[in-house]
Amino acid sequence: MNHIEPIIHIKNLVKSYGNTRVLKDINLEVHSGQVIGYIGPNGAGKSTTVRLLCGLDGDFGGDISIKNMSIRDETLAVKKLIGYIPEVTEIYDVLTPVEYLHLIGQLHGLSIEQIDKKITRLLELFDLSSHKHNRMDTYSKGMRQKVLIISGLIHDPELIFMDEPMAGLDANSVLMVKELITMLAKEGKTIFYCSHLMDIVEKISDRIILIDNGNIIADGSFEALKAKYSGSLESIFATVTGETDQEQKAKYFIQAMKS
Repeated sequence: MNHIEPIIHIKNLVKSYGNTRVLKDINLEVHSGQVIGYIGPNGAGKSTTVRLLCGLDGDFGGDISIKNMSIRDETLAVKKLIGYIPEVTEIYDVLTPVEYLHLIGQLHGLSIEQIDKKITRLLELFDLSSHKHNRMDTYSKGMRQKVLIISGLIHDPELIFMDEPMAGLDANSVLMVKELITMLAKEGKTIFYCSHLMDIVEKISDRIILIDNGNIIADGSFEALKAKYSGSLESIFATVTGETDQEQKAKYFIQAMKS
């Protein structure tokens, strides 16, 4: 696979907020059709990495290229290839989902006819058809998340970034999104998936990258990581991040509650 040009190429990536170094010399290549599970503790640098890869923050050291295009120099061209599904974002909730998705579709250069056709089908698949003319400030978190997923995929992107995309979804919707990720990867789409839900990451990822304190500390398929560390992805996560005393912490927590 080394002879194939990677769709994502990160070289010596560093990012700081003030005096705090959040990402520390990240080097990474990702190839088309891979589902990357990008995991780590809170504050490890996951969401920061995704924001940089999506061109949402241009203040960084090192180099990022998407399909041989520099994220700094060709930001708009790169963004045309990208779908981004965050956990939390401003969603213009005074709009209905139809109005919001029309806005997103037009920003991506889709025709009104294309947008109407896609909106009808995608809202129906997420059981939102009966609410499609309601303003989204009346929506639950899960309903808003469904709209975010649709908005990130409506333009059929080559490269999809998902940052906790299952937040607030009901069980059936979670199952559908898992199937969707698998099918998109089979079509050659590349998916960069950030989550704390280890069981989902374990099942859908071709490759798992674990980041802690701004450094990549593990990288490989689940089978390879399991062979090296043994156990579930949760136990591997605890081992490599040095947090193996969770049972003891839970006992102390209960003692503190009862004291």
